[in-house]
Amino acid sequence: MADIHARKHSRPMEARAVVSGALGSALEYFDFAVYGALAATLFPTLFFHELGSTGALLASFATFGVGFVARPVGAIVFGHLGDRIGRKPILFATLLLMGGSSILIGLLPTGHGFGIAALLVGLRFIQGFSLGGEAIGNQLMTMEHGDKSRRGLLGAFIIMGSPISQVLANLVLVVLSTTLTDNQFETWGWRVPFLGSIIIVVVAVFIRLKIEETPAFVANKDIDLRVEKRRSAGLRVLATHPRQVSLLTLAWGGSSLSFYLIAVYGLSYLPKETGMSSQTAFVILMVANGASIFFALAGGFVCDRIGRKPVFLFGLTGCFVGITLFFTAAGSNPVTTGLIVTLVLCSIQFLSGAQPALFAEQFPTEVRFSGAAMSHTFSNLIFSAPSPFIAAALAAVGGTNLVMVFTLCVIIGSAVAVSKLQEGRHLDLADFTSDKKPQPQQSDAGTITSGRS
Repeated sequence: MADIHARKHSRPMEARAVVSGALGSALEYFDFAVYGALAATLFPTLFFHELGSTGALLASFATFGVGFVARPVGAIVFGHLGDRIGRKPILFATLLLMGGSSILIGLLPTGHGFGIAALLVGLRFIQGFSLGGEAIGNQLMTMEHGDKSRRGLLGAFIIMGSPISQVLANLVLVVLSTTLTDNQFETWGWRVPFLGSIIIVVVAVFIRLKIEETPAFVANKDIDLRVEKRRSAGLRVLATHPRQVSLLTLAWGGSSLSFYLIAVYGLSYLPKETGMSSQTAFVILMVANGASIFFALAGGFVCDRIGRKPVFLFGLTGCFVGITLFFTAAGSNPVTTGLIVTLVLCSIQFLSGAQPALFAEQFPTEVRFSGAAMSHTFSNLIFSAPSPFIAAALAAVGGTNLVMVFTLCVIIGSAVAVSKLQEGRHLDLADFTSDKKPQPQQSDAGTITSGRS
C-alpha cells in the first residue's frame, strides 16, 4: 500500500517537475536564441560600432560566448550547492538570476561606447552563471521525480523548450523586423523579447513553489554522509569521476557545435555567401526548429526502448550528413537550404531527447548535480561559446570548407565518446549512490545491465 501511495503521490510531482523544467529551458534558450540572432545582425552596430565592421562582429560574437564562459563557474557553485542542500532551492536562485539579467539586457541604453558594452558583458556573465545551474538542475528535478520506464520521454519534454523557444524567438524577431521601421527596431523593438521573459519567470516561480524535493536526493540525504562523500561534490567530482565528465563533455560537443554553427554563424554565413536575405534566414531557422520539436519527443520516446546511446549515435550521423550538405549544397534556393537546416536541427533534437537521461545516469546521487552540470557546461564552453567566433576566423583563413572539416571532426569525436559511456536506462536513480551500488536488472531483451561503469 505504501508503494502504491508513493506512486500516486509522485505523479503530480512528476508533472510539475516537467512543466517547471520545460519553462526554465524555454526561458534559457529563448534568451540565448534572441541574443545569438542579434549578436550576428544588430548588436555589432548598437554596441560595438567603434571597432569597425569586422571588429564589431567579432566583439559581438565574443560577448555571446561570455555567457558560456560563465556557465562552468555556475555549474561548480550551483552543482556543489545542489548536491549539498537540494535541487529545489537552487532552482529558485538560478531562475531569478537568469530572468533578472535578461530583463536588464533589454533595458540597456545603446550608442554610449565601451561603458555600456562592458555592462552588457557583465549581464551576459550573470546570465550564463545562473544557466550553469539551471540547465541541468531542471533536468535532474524531472529525472529524479520521474519513473525510470519513461525517464527519457520526460526528459525530452524539457528539451522541447529549446526548439519551441527558438521558433518563438525567430518568430518574434521576424514580426518585429517586418512590422517596425529600421529605426524603431534598432531603438526599442529588439528589447521586447528580453523584457517579455518576465512572464516566463513569474509562471515558473509559481509552479516551482509547488514542487517537493526529489526522492533520490531525500533518500541520499538520509544516508549517514561520510567525509569523503562531502568532498566529492563541486570541483572534486573532476577527481572522483574524471572519465564520466570527460566523455560527456566530448559526447555533447558535436551536437552543440553544430547547433550554434547553424543558428548563430549561419545567420551571417547565408546572406554573405549565398545572397539570401536575413529575414529569409530567420524564417528558415524558425521552420526548421518547429519541425525539430517532434524529433525531440521521438528521441526521448525511442531511448526508453532501445537505450540512450543508439539514439545519440543516430542523431550524430544526421548531424554529420547535414553539416556536409550545409557547406556544399546550401545556396540561394530557400527550399533546399531549409531542408538541409531542418535535417541538422532535427538530428540534434533527436539525440537531445536522450540527453537528460544519459547525463543523469552517469553519476551517483551525491555528485549527480555537480557531475552533470560540469560536463554540460564544459562542453558548451569548449564547443558552443566559440563556435561563431572560430567559424568566422577559420573561414577568413581557409574558407568555409575548413569550417566544415573542423565541425565534422568534432562530430566524429563525439560519436567515439558516446560509444564508451554506460547505458543506464534500467537504473533506479534513488539507488545509485556511492554507498549503495545498484543491483543488476533485467533488460527488455533479457540481458543483464548493472547501471554502473
